[in-house]
Amino acid sequence: MGQRSRWQLVLKRLLDLLVAAVLLVIISPLWLFIVLWIRMDSSGSAIFTQTRVGRGDKLYTIYKFRTMISNADDLMKSKLENVTNLENFVFQEKDDPRVTRSGKFLRKTSLDELPQLLNIFRGNMSLVGPRPEVPDIVKHYTPEQRLRLNVLPGVTGLAQVNGRSELTLGETLAYDVDYVRRWSFWLDLLILWKTFSVVFSGKGAY
Repeated sequence: MGQRSRWQLVLKRLLDLLVAAVLLVIISPLWLFIVLWIRMDSSGSAIFTQTRVGRGDKLYTIYKFRTMISNADDLMKSKLENVTNLENFVFQEKDDPRVTRSGKFLRKTSLDELPQLLNIFRGNMSLVGPRPEVPDIVKHYTPEQRLRLNVLPGVTGLAQVNGRSELTLGETLAYDVDYVRRWSFWLDLLILWKTFSVVFSGKGAY
């Protein structure tokens, strides 16, 4: 890695910490409101935790606001057990009955991702990068797809500004590999800028 790339990585980490710190201060009242809304809307914890695969195959715990019924993770595990082809696999479907009323709004606005600011502080996520994946999917990666594990996973990424939930897993992985190969601090800034437009439009989120 050249000196230029190292400095860009330093800038990336500084931006992560700065934005995460500012957002956590600003959204603290909103955070409390969301927690209360989720608890009133359905039974279970307001915070959803799950094991994901990060940079270098390292496992870590991701945090999100819960948007589904409490046993939704068990239902997804049974679905993952039958995965044979990643190309056409779809995680999220429109009108998924597992999604709660509050969850629909949180997903549409991407507010369910806010707890991942804590993951950024812990150093296992970045603002921008491939979305973190579950181990049951990673074990099916091709050598090329494993390139996405060379960088920190992100809250948003190239795939998220080019289709979000409308993409198949194969399409998402292709965007992720492209991101890793073309990465620069300036590409991160461009993705962050596009993320605001995508979030406000709500396109591709369900």
